Amino acid sequence: MNAALFIAKRIYRGDKKNDKRVSSPAIRIAIAGIALGLAVMIVAVCIIVGFKKEVRAKVIGFGSHIQITSFESNASYEQTPIAVSDTLLTQLKANPAISHVQEYITKPGIIKTDEDFMGVVLKGVSEEYDWQFFRKNMLEGNVIEPGDTTTGNQTIISREIANKLQLKLGDDFTCYFVQDPVRARRFEVTGIYETNFENYDKLYILTEKEVLARLNDWDADMVSGIEVLVKDYDKLDETAQELFFDMSSHEDRLGNAFYTRSIKDINPMIFNWLDLLDMNVWVIIILMLVISGFTMISGLLIIILERTNMIGILKSMGARDFSIRKVFLYLSAFLIGQGMLWGNMIALLFCFIQDRWQLLKLDPATYYLSAVPVDMNPLYIILLNVGTLIASLLMMIGPSYLVARITPAKSIQFE
Repeated sequence: MNAALFIAKRIYRGDKKNDKRVSSPAIRIAIAGIALGLAVMIVAVCIIVGFKKEVRAKVIGFGSHIQITSFESNASYEQTPIAVSDTLLTQLKANPAISHVQEYITKPGIIKTDEDFMGVVLKGVSEEYDWQFFRKNMLEGNVIEPGDTTTGNQTIISREIANKLQLKLGDDFTCYFVQDPVRARRFEVTGIYETNFENYDKLYILTEKEVLARLNDWDADMVSGIEVLVKDYDKLDETAQELFFDMSSHEDRLGNAFYTRSIKDINPMIFNWLDLLDMNVWVIIILMLVISGFTMISGLLIIILERTNMIGILKSMGARDFSIRKVFLYLSAFLIGQGMLWGNMIALLFCFIQDRWQLLKLDPATYYLSAVPVDMNPLYIILLNVGTLIASLLMMIGPSYLVARITPAKSIQFE
């Protein structure tokens, strides 16, 4: 039988009924320190992970994980076309790291109404387009159904564009395209979306790929580029690098070489900003561990001082310092565990309420989101709990050496 564990349990269970000892205010503060520290760490990680996930999803929703274009394409939205063969599409779809492949055409234009005008970028998509992102952010209407002859040229516009140009669902508008000669097309608003991602909401309008292909006088196999979605985001850089070397050796029937870029390469500032958020998480975790550790250290010192008489009796009976130290380390583990239990309950309750009712709001113009997001990843929560337990116990080892400085002769008389 483990005598140290037995004594620690008796002290913990017995003194829970005795407010003069372990349940003293100092010990309660130590438990509260562990609880609040762990709760803050879990909430911080859930919010940061959720924020990164939501912002990343918005950027990827507009531009996919990987884009394949012509090497001659520049930073403008009027890109050099590439001719995409069925063989190339089949090869891409057969790649085990790729989940979806879709073609697109982008073309800048100017919308003119009776009251106002606005520069936009029309993005033409095909029947294979993945609408999951836009379905999630649709406010009115439906997504485009390419080939539907019951309506005119279908478009999905953002609420920001709709508000500025005073357009409603079902309205028509004329878009002018600066080319030789200048062309104009009439479009119908069949859907209105809102992502709160201002840089894209004020710019992109989705329509049918064939409409833009006819405006450019392109053949059926000519597009601005290919969008690729990968199965595992964590392997995005590896997949993009493999595709880069693979595609750079290909040429289409027009003599164009293919240029492959990941969404991180296309939007480096956004993804660098998201990566910097990880530093904030580490700062919060370290600060909370230090604060929680100091409260537990002070609590353990108080317990040792309160149990000086018991320590002296155990030493006089032949107990070694190491065995007595184990008693207090076990007791510390019980108190830490109690604090961690409360910390988990507080954090998970907060995350559930915020995820369910979104009580804490954000300014979409600044943070791209209308409410504080949370992502309760079980793996991160488990790692935080294990890390907190290990770090707290390691910090308890130092104060436990105070036991060795207590002598039986004096400590038995200690009250």
